[in-house]
Amino acid sequence: MTILSTARLRLEPFDDAHLDGLYELNRDPVVMRYITGRPETRDDTLASIGRVKARWAEWGYSWWAFIEQGSGQVVGAGCIQHLARDAANPLEIGWRLRQDHWGRGLATEAAQTMAGWAFDALKTPLLTSVCHVDNTASAKVMQRLGMRYRGVERWYDMDTAVYEITDQEWQARSAQ
Repeated sequence: MTILSTARLRLEPFDDAHLDGLYELNRDPVVMRYITGRPETRDDTLASIGRVKARWAEWGYSWWAFIEQGSGQVVGAGCIQHLARDAANPLEIGWRLRQDHWGRGLATEAAQTMAGWAFDALKTPLLTSVCHVDNTASAKVMQRLGMRYRGVERWYDMDTAVYEITDQEWQARSAQ
């Protein structure tokens, strides 16, 4: 399983050792309002870790816990997965952060590293991202990645703003 690093974060594939930190993240109703609309229980988070570990074993990618380099705390999570968790769909990039770490550029920092890995290691021709139509903070991260707005589509049982970037666009942007 792949571990990624940024200047401030270590991205580790979900593991049982991340349970407390991920539960702290996912139980926050403000963090989850645009994701599932409800906070997770500890059992929900534990089940999610199990599903993610199985995806890592099957596909070689899924969700990472964002570990803050200085404190060693789980401060967020992000993924490269198939849109709607269906292998027939293109790859999706996503993220979430603890509220006390919002506004520091960590989502963009992690997303740039995950996107670069998806294009370089997985050779994906296209990377998509979706967010609840009211989630302007995530949409701004997508725009910072160079993703272009595709429109509103129905994913994960909600209307979502969909953004995408091709490998060619990513490579051209990275060469600048």
